[in-house]
Amino acid sequence: MLKTTIIGASGYTGAELALMVHKHPELTLTGLYVSANSVDAGKSISDLHRKLKGIIDEPVQPLKDVEQVAKAADVIFLATAHEVSHDLAAQFLEQGCQVFDLSGAFRVKKEGFYTEFYGFEHKYEALLDNSSYGLAEWNASEIKQSQLVAVPGCYPTASQLAIKPLLAAKLLDTTQWPVINATSGVSGAGRKASMTNSFCEVSMQPYGVFNHRHQPEIASHLGCDVIFTPHLGNFKRGILATITMKLASGVTEQQVSAAFESVYQDKPAVRLLESVLPSIQNVENTPFCDIGWKVQGEHIIVVSAIDNLLKGASSQAMQCLNIHYGFPELTALV
Repeated sequence: MLKTTIIGASGYTGAELALMVHKHPELTLTGLYVSANSVDAGKSISDLHRKLKGIIDEPVQPLKDVEQVAKAADVIFLATAHEVSHDLAAQFLEQGCQVFDLSGAFRVKKEGFYTEFYGFEHKYEALLDNSSYGLAEWNASEIKQSQLVAVPGCYPTASQLAIKPLLAAKLLDTTQWPVINATSGVSGAGRKASMTNSFCEVSMQPYGVFNHRHQPEIASHLGCDVIFTPHLGNFKRGILATITMKLASGVTEQQVSAAFESVYQDKPAVRLLESVLPSIQNVENTPFCDIGWKVQGEHIIVVSAIDNLLKGASSQAMQCLNIHYGFPELTALV
C-alpha cells in the first residue's frame, strides 16, 4: 500500500482527492494537511465537507514539519496555491516522495513565464526541466518516469484534449488561430468566500480577456497560438469549451473522425460522442472528458466538457498516479 498524503486538503479538490485515496485499493491515507495559519487547521475534513461524514473523519492538520510529514508518505498530492507548491514540491522531492502538483507551479517551461503570469520568480529551473506535464492521455510515458508531475489546469485540459488530435494529424490551418470560448462553474474559484463567487453576484460573464494565465499554458503545450476567453457561469461545477478552428484545405469530416478515434480509442477517460454535442450535465461528478464536433465547409467546431474539479484537477491527478504506478487508469475514479 502506498502511503498517501494530501496538502491543501480542506479545499474542493483536496476533499475529492481524499475520497479517491480512500476508495483506491493500493493507497492508504496517511495525512491531511493545510497551511499552519489556515482557519481550517484542526477541524475534521468531514465537518468541512459533509459528504465525507462517516467515510473520512480525520482532522486536517497544520503543516509545520515537512520532513516529518515526508517520512510518513510515499506520495504527496499538492492541492495548494502556486507559490506554496513551488516551495513545497522541492522539499518533498528532496525527501524522496513522489509528488503530484495540482497548482500551476511546474506546468510551463518558458523564461519569464512565472514572473509575468503568476507574480513570483521561479527558483527551481532543474525541477521544471525534469517535471512531466500530466495531460494523462498524451504524456503517459513521461508521467511513468517522473518524480514530479504537474497536473494541467482545468481550462487547458478541456481545450487541449479537443484540439491536439487535429494538430497531431495536421488537419488544421493554424494561420487562423483556434478560438476557445470556455465557461466554468464557480467552484473553480475555490472555497474562500468573495464577492466574485457569491450566489447573488454570480452572472454569466467573460473575464481575463487576452491576459488569462491559462492562454500561454494552452499555447505552449499545443505548440500553436490560440485565442482563449474564459467565462464564469452561474453553476457550481463543470467546464464547457466551444472551439472554432479552420481545417486545412481538402480535409474531410471522415478524416476528422479518424483522427479523434485513433488517438482516444483506448483512452478510458475520454468519450467521443457520435450524434450529440457534450453537456456539463453528463460529465458532472465524473472523471470523463466528453468530446463532440461538427464540420461545415472548411471550419470545425469542437465542444468538450469536463468536471473542473475532477478531470480538470483531482481525478486527473489520480489518473496520473495510476499511470505512474501501473494501475488501471480509472482505479478509484468510477
